[in-house]
Amino acid sequence: MDAWQTCVGGPSGVVRLGQYWGKLTEDERQMTVGGSRGLLHGREGELLLDLVYVFVLTRFSQRLVEDFTTERRIVLPEVGQTTLLLLALWLIWVHAAFVTSRADPQQPVTQLLVVWTMFGSMIMAVTLPHAFGDRAVVFAVTYVAIQAGKPVILLLARRDPGRHSPARHLCWAAVSAVPWIVGAALFPQSPARGVLWTLAIALDYTGLVLGWPVPGLGRTGAEDWRRAGKHLAERYQQFIIITIGETILLTGITFADKFTPDRVAPTVMSFATAVLMWRIYFHRAGTVFPAAIEGASHPNRLVKSGYYTHLVMVTGILATGVGYALVIDQPRGHQDPLWLAVILGGPALFLAGRSRLEYEVFARVSPSRVIGLLALVALTPAMVGRAPVIVAAAAAVVLAGVTAWDGTREWRHPDEAPSPQR
Repeated sequence: MDAWQTCVGGPSGVVRLGQYWGKLTEDERQMTVGGSRGLLHGREGELLLDLVYVFVLTRFSQRLVEDFTTERRIVLPEVGQTTLLLLALWLIWVHAAFVTSRADPQQPVTQLLVVWTMFGSMIMAVTLPHAFGDRAVVFAVTYVAIQAGKPVILLLARRDPGRHSPARHLCWAAVSAVPWIVGAALFPQSPARGVLWTLAIALDYTGLVLGWPVPGLGRTGAEDWRRAGKHLAERYQQFIIITIGETILLTGITFADKFTPDRVAPTVMSFATAVLMWRIYFHRAGTVFPAAIEGASHPNRLVKSGYYTHLVMVTGILATGVGYALVIDQPRGHQDPLWLAVILGGPALFLAGRSRLEYEVFARVSPSRVIGLLALVALTPAMVGRAPVIVAAAAAVVLAGVTAWDGTREWRHPDEAPSPQR
């Protein structure tokens, strides 16, 4: 007691502290240190996982930059490999978000699952630049360990009453582990590795889509998705934020390496584009997405659509960041026509995914999204051979136009409410 009195300023301090505590509302008490919920409602582990994924996305962007700048005769296979790695990392994050959306975040087993995913994701990120090279075994083994380890932890902890949900996922993880490990261990530097890993990731996504069906154990039903839906939608929102943040980080790193006056303009455009994508995503559909899932008659459809549409948007945002990094690196240099795939293709992918999200929420698509997407497509042939900074400026103008169009419309019409039938 003496030590406690010293910390708060003696006996009078204890009295003042008690008086202060008595004036707090219940919610305010829960938000103080030691409250049962805490400032992040016990979900600090999810925030840590997202911070690890900032590192993951940065490594992914660096690999994609190498795909477009390193002297290679065949670029598409390199980009295809990078895309496959992104699919694997995205699946790990989505499944972790699904599990934590259905579990108590303060339970030790839930926290162990998050830590397991965090550490494994960090190791996978370290191997990313050479995941198809001399670090393939580490990448594949770590991926399998994450995917199979989570259901094993749940089974050992007996957190599932019927023990069916983790058992189903473990069965699918065991099947896909074969092509992952065989491709990494037995086919070094061989196209067969890409084929086997493509088969493995296809199996993993098929399991997710179908609900990991296993004879005698059933599959993940609509009620499971309903329970996870609202929080999972919020997790999607958070991932969009960290992806946009990663593009800003990549912009800053690139500009810091080559701090010259001719790189100021593309740096400013890159930052402005990140802000524009943030504004476009959260304008209406992105904001009400969790509420739309909560009020939908078939929330499982909306949740499942969410991980596709957000994957497209995440890919578009990352590609956009890579495109601006290339421009900042060589603002006036001779443009490689393949750079158009990220400088203009990135924003196009983002708008395509955002249009799909809007359709799922409101059962319609704003004209600004469609016109912006068509404008980017129409600009592509005209931008061939232009200076990179001009191409980047054109992409930024299109996104600014989409944002300005959105700003002229008031959110007062009845059809702006989320579509209840979805």
